[in-house]
Amino acid sequence: MTPPAVTPTGTTGPGAAGRIGAAELAAYVAGSRLFATGAAESAFSLAADWAGSVIGDGVEVVAAGDLPQDVRCVAVSLVGSTTALGELLPSGDEPARAVRALEGRLGGRAGAVVALNLAAENALIPLVAAAALGVPLVDGDGTGRVFPLVEQTTFALGGVPATPLALAGASGEVVVIDTAADRVEELLRPVVLSVGGWAVTACYPMRAGVLARVLVPGTVSRLLRAGAPGAARAVAAPYGVRTLCRGRILAVEGSTGHGAELALPSLPSSIVVRESGGLGRLVRLEAHNEIVLALADGAAVAMAPDQICMIAADGGTVVDVDKAAPGMEVEIMVVRAAPVWHTGPGLALGGPRAFGLPL
Repeated sequence: MTPPAVTPTGTTGPGAAGRIGAAELAAYVAGSRLFATGAAESAFSLAADWAGSVIGDGVEVVAAGDLPQDVRCVAVSLVGSTTALGELLPSGDEPARAVRALEGRLGGRAGAVVALNLAAENALIPLVAAAALGVPLVDGDGTGRVFPLVEQTTFALGGVPATPLALAGASGEVVVIDTAADRVEELLRPVVLSVGGWAVTACYPMRAGVLARVLVPGTVSRLLRAGAPGAARAVAAPYGVRTLCRGRILAVEGSTGHGAELALPSLPSSIVVRESGGLGRLVRLEAHNEIVLALADGAAVAMAPDQICMIAADGGTVVDVDKAAPGMEVEIMVVRAAPVWHTGPGLALGGPRAFGLPL
């Protein structure tokens, strides 16, 4: 059965268009960091400067439903390590090369670009692609949050394959991969490592009529609003956000063996937080690439596919799992995932079991 289309609360639907130019870029950059995990500061600054250097007169932002239904749309994203991006600098044409390679495989031009997700660099690379190609950026993305694997998208839940996909590396490499959906990560990861640890990929080719059904709409517009001075962080959360607790990190622990069989690029860990005030609960955060499960005094209080974030109490930035340390004061926030992630197929693809937790 085809999962339902996803429509966030508070969006205007078709017709919610605009433009990202030099004046709007700062808000877009700020909005992209509000719930972003795993962003390396040097790579993020590089991506922001990259976008600023190519934005020119601006990139049109269009609702998928406002495009002609047969227009081909392509998802563009950074793949690999953000740290590697900060060390192996881009030549600047990677997004365009990736899209052109995919167009060559498909035999036709792309008329719009869409983001896989809109966290940090992954919000900016599609913008760079759209500017370089002279096409619109679709107001939406393929997750509504961030997942670590290319196939963990609402596009996949809607029956759209990630392949054929093309990737472009910083040293001029272009690789096209066409394979079964369950082998994408198996083939993609070693290729990314071989080209220097990061690349730009163009994937999930589909017509605009299909995209309008399977994307999380309106999220680009939300980032623009959320990044404006004085805007509330919650504006960036399409389906709502709640504060689980505020407290101090007591301990960061290593793997207990959960998820060892899962081919994800990090090891499991646990973070223990003592709640400040209230019930003074012990909150345990189980993480694998990201925080997958939150337990308060042993009871599950939040879990994937909802996104669980640690926000630094002092500066309001997201604390990455691998940078958490005892003594940090944090706020634990839970960003509600799109409804499609809470269906049976969505839970199978993005729920706790997808990260190796037997829940």
